[in-house]
Amino acid sequence: MDVFCGIDWAEGHHDVALVDDTGKLLAKCRINDDLDGYRLLLDLLAEYGDTADMPIPVAIETSRGLLVATLRQGSRKIYAVNPMAASRYRDRHGVSRKKSDPGDALVLANIIRTDAPMHRTLPADTDLAQAVAVLARAQQDAVWNRQQVANQLRSLLREYFPALIEAFRDKPGTLTRPDARRILAVAPTPALAAKLQMWKLTAMLRRAGRRRGIETDAERIQQLFRQEAPAAVAPRRGRHGQAGTGPAAAAGRGLRGSR
Repeated sequence: MDVFCGIDWAEGHHDVALVDDTGKLLAKCRINDDLDGYRLLLDLLAEYGDTADMPIPVAIETSRGLLVATLRQGSRKIYAVNPMAASRYRDRHGVSRKKSDPGDALVLANIIRTDAPMHRTLPADTDLAQAVAVLARAQQDAVWNRQQVANQLRSLLREYFPALIEAFRDKPGTLTRPDARRILAVAPTPALAAKLQMWKLTAMLRRAGRRRGIETDAERIQQLFRQEAPAAVAPRRGRHGQAGTGPAAAAGRGLRGSR
């Protein structure tokens, strides 16, 4: 008898369902996301015929985490099913669109029972390959986080300090650049930015790593800042804008550290 396992994972617990080759539910349980929970899962799989030579395949909606790492020991096939694909399969098992964790575990088990060839298994990577994948994922997350913070900052600056957006509009990285963040940290309002002297601007650009065209760019930025009339709301908004440079800088450091 072939047995298939589906796991609906969450932060604190995971729902498990086992089905046979006819789709009959053999067992279900909920395990905690800890060592005891993983032991309970492995014992349950062993109870239904899981061995080193014939491991029970598992479908789960993620490709990472300690649970997946535990299951990947040996030659077990792990199917990382896309959550969107799993939601489409849910319609086969009931007309209600209400999400149910135990029900989703059963859906996942049946996905690999009926359509395993349509889904990829996780590759049998070496430890080094898995480490590279973790670093690549961390770098991707840092890029997304940095861009999200930059978008929030841009929306805020449009309300009271559009000259800063204009100053770096055509520069790679725009508001996530070190020079843009440095200027905003020192002069978070149009009034303060208008008072920046040339030597101060050139010094900030140089400290941010700029090497060429510093004087020309500093003059251009100074003209933009002095053309903009300070808004009455600027002092309050400035504190929010200044605070936004912190997450952007942290995301930038994360990107450099992951390289």
